[in-house]
Amino acid sequence: MSHAIPDDLLRRFDVPGPRYTSYPTADRFVEAFTERDYIQALGQRRAGSMALPLSLYVHIPFCESVCYYCACNKVITRHHERAAQYLRYLAREVELQVEYLGTGQSVSQLHLGGGTPTFLSDAELADLMSMLRRHFSFAPGGEYSVEVDPRTVTEERLRALAALGFNRLSFGVQDFDPAVQKAVHRVQPAEQVFALVEAARRIGFESVNVDLIYGLPLQTPESFQRTLAQVNQLRPDRIALYAYAHLPARFKPQRRIVAAELPSAGDKLAMLSASLDALMGAGYVYVGMDHFALPNDALAVAKRQGRLHRNFQGYSTQPDCDLIGLGVSAIGRIGATYSQNAKTLDEYRDLLDQGRLPIVRGLALTRDDLLRRAVIMALMCQGELLFESIELAHLIDFRRHFARELEVLDDLAAQGLVRVDDTGIHVTDTGWFLVRAIAMVFDKHLRVDQDRAKFSRII
Repeated sequence: MSHAIPDDLLRRFDVPGPRYTSYPTADRFVEAFTERDYIQALGQRRAGSMALPLSLYVHIPFCESVCYYCACNKVITRHHERAAQYLRYLAREVELQVEYLGTGQSVSQLHLGGGTPTFLSDAELADLMSMLRRHFSFAPGGEYSVEVDPRTVTEERLRALAALGFNRLSFGVQDFDPAVQKAVHRVQPAEQVFALVEAARRIGFESVNVDLIYGLPLQTPESFQRTLAQVNQLRPDRIALYAYAHLPARFKPQRRIVAAELPSAGDKLAMLSASLDALMGAGYVYVGMDHFALPNDALAVAKRQGRLHRNFQGYSTQPDCDLIGLGVSAIGRIGATYSQNAKTLDEYRDLLDQGRLPIVRGLALTRDDLLRRAVIMALMCQGELLFESIELAHLIDFRRHFARELEVLDDLAAQGLVRVDDTGIHVTDTGWFLVRAIAMVFDKHLRVDQDRAKFSRII
């Protein structure tokens, strides 16, 4: 796949839109979905005889300092003793989960996110993993990943993570430029990141990811080109390239960013275009959305073989499976339901103190939701939707059911983003760079929702 997006297309599709880590998206969750609904879903999974392995997500909210761009649910503190209390509540939540789910469920994917998971000490991480292994059965060959702030680890700490069973790391880099780092309150020398990535390779981690963000204050197309050159020299297995979404009304830390220092829309598009050229020119495969991977990485292989999946952590090689979300604000999916835990530590702890699971909202998917989810995920993951497979699975006439959507696709087809024929919808090479815009056509909720400012921009 070559990078060939005309500038007029980039400008036209520089609009807000969902990332579709789920459909319907998390902003559609309702408080009418309660703990009782979640427990019912767990019971249905337990009663099923063909349950696939689980995915686990554990949210560790603590950070020692705030990064001004951050939109994550986090608690800024230097009091590391707070982690011990949090781990006790996590253990209590897991005990409640397995009470309804059953002990020993197979797990093929684990992700520790945050916040900063490496805020925890080595001993606390060991306690966390020991607790999870007591209640779940971790499958050999699974994906076990952890997000790492380079400022919080050494080679010895990476060895400790490997000993605990983690086989994938994700380093938060964002930008190597010292002025940009200072502007977002995240100073970490490039030499430190290079040393850690090299150490991770020596230790034998299967995949190392690096996160980058374009659109940060003081970034210019020229400065970001230098960061891209350093990233290509670093050559991580995977790269996640995100567009910064400046939403200070929603995310308080972003109010510390000087708006006048943000790059213009034109400069952001130039950074995106240069990123595509630089990374793909260096041999990276554009997996989709914000993800790049080296050709032999499992994510790139899954894309080539049509085995790509998508969940709340983004693209995944693991089969579509139920997800247990653990910790404050964590999101899960069981069967045809989504659920989310309490967003504050106080509420999270209070519910667990009452002996209740900390579910505060969620969604039971309708038949139409399930149909549209299948359509959107086929487009987002395979870049292709075959009418017959959807019709057989959902007992519909696709062209009749989605007549309005197919009319909208005619415009995207005229711009070279999709091709529609008698067999189905096929995303073109150019369209793959703008696949969120194609998926949005089938999002029923967006028709009645004019407030798209809550989403990040799609490019």
